[in-house]
Amino acid sequence: MASYRIRQYQDKDFDAVRTLFARGMLEHSPAGYRHVLRSGRVQLLLLILFVLVRAAGGFWLLGLGAVALAFVAIWLLVRTYCTAYVRQALSTDLADVRGSYLRSPHSCFWVAEAGGAVVGMVAVEPPEDPAEREVALELKRMSVSREHRGWGISGALCREVLSFARARGFGAVVLSTSVVQVAAQRLYESQGFRKVGASSPSLLATLVCFQVFRYRCDLP
Repeated sequence: MASYRIRQYQDKDFDAVRTLFARGMLEHSPAGYRHVLRSGRVQLLLLILFVLVRAAGGFWLLGLGAVALAFVAIWLLVRTYCTAYVRQALSTDLADVRGSYLRSPHSCFWVAEAGGAVVGMVAVEPPEDPAEREVALELKRMSVSREHRGWGISGALCREVLSFARARGFGAVVLSTSVVQVAAQRLYESQGFRKVGASSPSLLATLVCFQVFRYRCDLP
């Protein structure tokens, strides 16, 4: 069995945690790109673009070139969105992990360590929704390095959060994940979470059917 241990975050982990989070989130860019291209609305817009440019220019190649440029523009848009999300996290809670997660009795931050290196991470804190703050905690910043997936680390980190919440008398743990994070959805569902809602973070996200799923695990 692969050897690793889960422990509370220490200040020496700062750079490793930030790098692990950034790499993990940016890995979702290709999946996000494919999701956008599968959107019926986007495919219709690409078809309209091809027809209009073909009619205006009189050449098939012009239409195909316009669609190719649209593909590039969509990729850049998706990559920019992912990068902006990472920058926002690195400039807020992950800019001061100790201050964000280790100074309250109802928040914490753990890392998974293997071979002396940080290979996984997860955090928990009270939810932003006032209606949930008295009864639930929120799982956040889950990430495991690509090379160490399949070791059971994600499940172990998830159970650490559930045990933490249960020990403090909370009745549930909630979390959010995106429609393109299919592996994460399977993980959470295997740990007892169920989908309780879905929303689109922006008008553009609504247009391309990009959703953020809300999950909840009720604790016995």
